Amino acid sequence: MNPRTRRLTVAQALVRFLARQHTERDGERARLIAGCWGIFGHGNVAGIGQALLETPELPYLQGRNEQAMVHAAVGYARQRGRLSTYACTTSIGPGATNLVTGAALATINRLPVLLLPGDVFATRPADPVLQQLELPHARDVSVNDALRPVSRYFDRIWRPEALIPSALEAMRVLTDPVQTGAVTLALPQDVQAEAYDWPEEFFAERTWRVHRPQADPRSLDEAADRIRTARRPLIIAGGGVHHSGAEQALGAFVAVTGIPVSETQAGRGSLRFDDPRELGSIGHTGTSASDDMARQADLVIGVGTRYTDFTTASRTLFANPEVRFVNVNVEAADAHKQAATPVIGDARAVLTGLAERLAGHHVDPAYVREYRAAAEKWADVVDRVTGCADGAERPGQAEVIGVLDEVLADEDVLINAAGSLPGDLHKLWRVKQPSQYHVEYGFSCMGYEIPAAVGARLADPDREVFALVGDGTYLMSPTELVTAVQEGIKINLVLVQNHGYASIGGLSESVGAERFGTAYRFRDEHGRFTGEPLPLDLAANVRSLGVDVLRAETVDELREALRASRAADRPTAVYVETSPEKAQLPPEAWWDVPVAEVSALESTRAARAEYQRRVQERRHHL
Repeated sequence: MNPRTRRLTVAQALVRFLARQHTERDGERARLIAGCWGIFGHGNVAGIGQALLETPELPYLQGRNEQAMVHAAVGYARQRGRLSTYACTTSIGPGATNLVTGAALATINRLPVLLLPGDVFATRPADPVLQQLELPHARDVSVNDALRPVSRYFDRIWRPEALIPSALEAMRVLTDPVQTGAVTLALPQDVQAEAYDWPEEFFAERTWRVHRPQADPRSLDEAADRIRTARRPLIIAGGGVHHSGAEQALGAFVAVTGIPVSETQAGRGSLRFDDPRELGSIGHTGTSASDDMARQADLVIGVGTRYTDFTTASRTLFANPEVRFVNVNVEAADAHKQAATPVIGDARAVLTGLAERLAGHHVDPAYVREYRAAAEKWADVVDRVTGCADGAERPGQAEVIGVLDEVLADEDVLINAAGSLPGDLHKLWRVKQPSQYHVEYGFSCMGYEIPAAVGARLADPDREVFALVGDGTYLMSPTELVTAVQEGIKINLVLVQNHGYASIGGLSESVGAERFGTAYRFRDEHGRFTGEPLPLDLAANVRSLGVDVLRAETVDELREALRASRAADRPTAVYVETSPEKAQLPPEAWWDVPVAEVSALESTRAARAEYQRRVQERRHHL
C-alpha cells in the first residue's frame, strides 16, 4: 500500500472524514458533524453501521423513527446557531423515504443536516433487490430521488473515488449561510462496503469558515437614505437575525433610530420582550400593535425574512398606498421581494453599517409615543388572557402559556411547531433571550417538538428544554422519548390534551366546514365524529415509554407540576387537559385559505362571502 494512502471501505472513509470537519465564525470553532443518528437495516448495517462501530470519535445515537432523527439534528443545529449539526443514516426503502419530511423542514428553515441513506446496488448483482423501485424507463432512479427537491445538495456515490469531491461539496453547502439546508449523499449498499486506497489528505482536519457577506456600500447608502425620509418605518425581524447572531446589532440600530420592531415566528426573540422598541409578533398571528403599525407603515425594513403568507397576511397587511420596502438578506431572492431596495449581505454586518450611516437620525417622538402606547395596550391584553384568576379551575390554552411563562427561567428553551399553540405562543409568549423561543413554523411540522427537544438539550445540556405538545402532535411522533430515556437526556414534555386537532378545527369552522373530522370522538348515530371523546390515556402512554409523568387538573396543580418537572433529573412529562370553552384570541390579520365557491351549507356560503370581501384587499407591491 502506498504510505500516503489508507485502505478503507467507502463507509469507513466517510465516517472518518466527517469526524475531522469543523466550523469557525468570529473565532468560535465547533465540530461540524457532532455525531450520527441511525436506524440500521440491510441497506446500511454492513456499511455505515460497521464504520460507526469502529470509529468512536463520531458518536452514534440510536433513533426510533427516521423522520424524528432529522428533527433532532435540526433542533440541535438551530440551538447551535447552524455551526454544528448531526448526520442521519438509514437503510434503503422506507427508512430512506421517511427522511423526506425532515429534509423538507430543514431546507425550508435553512438549517443544516446531513442525510446518509442507503441505496440500491451499483453493480446490480440481482435486479430488483429488496425495496428497489423499478422504473422501466429510468433504471438509475431509486426512492432516494424523492429527496432531490428537498435537498440543497444531492449526490449518489456510484464509485468510491466519487466520494472525495462530493463529501467536500457537501461540507461547503452545509456551512454556506445562503445555501444551507438538507444535504443528501445516497450510498449504494455495495459501494459502502467496497475498499479503496484513500489519500491521507482526505482525512486531514478541515475548518470551514462561515463567512459574513458584506453588502455593497451603495446599497447601504440607498437604504439609509430611504430610512431617513420615512415617517413611519417598521422593522420585520426574521430568522436571519438569529442565524447571523445579529440580536445585539439590531438592538443597537433601533436604539439609535427609534424604529419599532415586529417579529416573524423565526425571528421571535430578536429583541427582549420589554425592549421599548419591541412590538411583538406580526401578521396573521400578530399582535394588534405590530399589525396596526404595519398597516400604516410607509417603509418596511425586512431583516432576514422570507415574507411568508402568515407574515404579510396573504399580501393584505401593508395597506399604506405609499409603502416601500428595504430588505436585508444574504439570499438575493429574498432581498428583492416586495420590489424592495435590496441590501444583500449578512444581517449583523448590514445593521452595523446602517447604524453608522444613521448616527444622529431618530424617528419623530410622536411616532414613538404612538407605537409605545400600542405595545402597552397589547401587554394588557396578554396579562388578561394568560392570567389565572382562579387557581382551582381547569386552565385554558392561554393560561397554560401564562403558567409556563411564570415557571420557566430566562435561560430555559421552549419548543413547539404546529397546531393552535404556535399562534398563541407567537402572540403571547414573553421572550427573555434570543434562543428561548424555538418554534418551527417554516414547515409547521407536527411531530417536530419531542425530537427537537432532544437535539436542543444535546446542543445546550445546561439549559432546561420544554417541548409543548398537543395530543394530535403527540400521537404522530412520541418515539424519541425512548431515546431521551435511553441516553439520559433530560427534557420536559408538556402534553396538552384538547381531544383533537384544535387549530384545524378552528380553521374548519371559519371556512364553513363545521370542524368536520377534527375532533377525537366516537361517531354519533348519524356517522359523524360528534360522539363521546375517545378514552385515550396519553399520560399512561407516556409513562409506558419510561418517562416520569405528573398529572395536573387545575391551574395551581399545573404550576406545581411544571416546577417539579423542571427540578427533576430525568425525562419528565406534565399532562394537562385544557378547557376548550375558554376562547382564544381572534387573529389580528387575515390568512388566505380558499373557501368552496358553491355549497349546500349556509355556513360555507357565509364563509365564501367573507372570503370574497377579503380577497379584494390583496395587493402586489411593485
